[in-house]
Amino acid sequence: MPPQGPPYGGQPQFGWGAPPGGPQPPRKKGGGGKAVLVVLGVVVLGAVALFGVSNALSDNDNSYTRPSYSSSSYTPTYGPSNTPSIKPNGPVKTTTRPTATRPTAPRTTSTPKPKPGPSDSDLVLRNKLYTAGAMKSVGCKESRSRPTNVAGARANYANLLACLNRSWPALVAKSGTNFRPPNVRIFSGRVSTPCGSRSDSGPPFYCGSNQTIYMNLTEDIGNYNRYTQAHQKVWARMWLLHQFAHEYGHHVQSRTGILAANHRIRYEAPTRAKELEHSRRLELQASCFADIFIGANRRTYPISGESMRQWRWLIGHVTDYANDHGDAGNHQYWATRGFNTRNPNSCNTFAASSARVQ
Repeated sequence: MPPQGPPYGGQPQFGWGAPPGGPQPPRKKGGGGKAVLVVLGVVVLGAVALFGVSNALSDNDNSYTRPSYSSSSYTPTYGPSNTPSIKPNGPVKTTTRPTATRPTAPRTTSTPKPKPGPSDSDLVLRNKLYTAGAMKSVGCKESRSRPTNVAGARANYANLLACLNRSWPALVAKSGTNFRPPNVRIFSGRVSTPCGSRSDSGPPFYCGSNQTIYMNLTEDIGNYNRYTQAHQKVWARMWLLHQFAHEYGHHVQSRTGILAANHRIRYEAPTRAKELEHSRRLELQASCFADIFIGANRRTYPISGESMRQWRWLIGHVTDYANDHGDAGNHQYWATRGFNTRNPNSCNTFAASSARVQ
């Protein structure tokens, strides 16, 4: 079935659900422990109070202007005509009879037809963002606050929002698009949005209709307070970082036209399998975009030592039960590409083979 809701961002774009068992420490000999990250797609109804992280106004302009074509008409004009007059039995005289001038249509200036905009295929496959170059570090540092409570979580969200708002505008501008920062809201319990109602039993998400990131306060505070070991708390901080940057990646897709084009492509998909494939391409790209930012700022945040180990662990331990986000191997592949290259050109999941976006 086609995606429901407004065609240009009406479907919420989710992050990855936190595994119920939390992180596992890397084994000294052998691979890391197994865990799953569950992506929940259940729609729940209800409402909850929202807390604004940014003071930016909501951007509700989701209009899409199709090229309009103007036409002009041209009618030939006719001037006076001279007709000879002949009298019988007399010399031939040529006289000029006054003639009436036919009315003429006003001349109109032909207006060139506007060039049609890029196709949906062009927007996802050949977006100018892919030629914008590598992201430069903005010297982003992790917040000193810890997400032990609402204030600590809000401080982390605000810090990341400020960092990302400095990191992406230059690249988005090179794609030919005006950059606007997203709104950020935090929620617990249930939240009602233009993209539907969601519960904090699910992951954070991005709503394209109002260009807002919704961060799950219950999840982020719960992850940090639930586990007592030091490496687990590092994992909770890396999880919050990756989830926020992933949802911001959807905002980048929204500003550059990729998100809307993908929704239209999914709507026209001939089969459910193809629709899910396009969803996975979108989600894997958002994670790749997330790790462009993380990789660009890895020295100052910093992503090293235990932080690096937990980041590597979480990007490679996902289970895509809904088949709409991508499996563990492919998620790790695209996240690592973004982290290593810091270049959007490495995140063109729409040009990849179907096997690479399973």
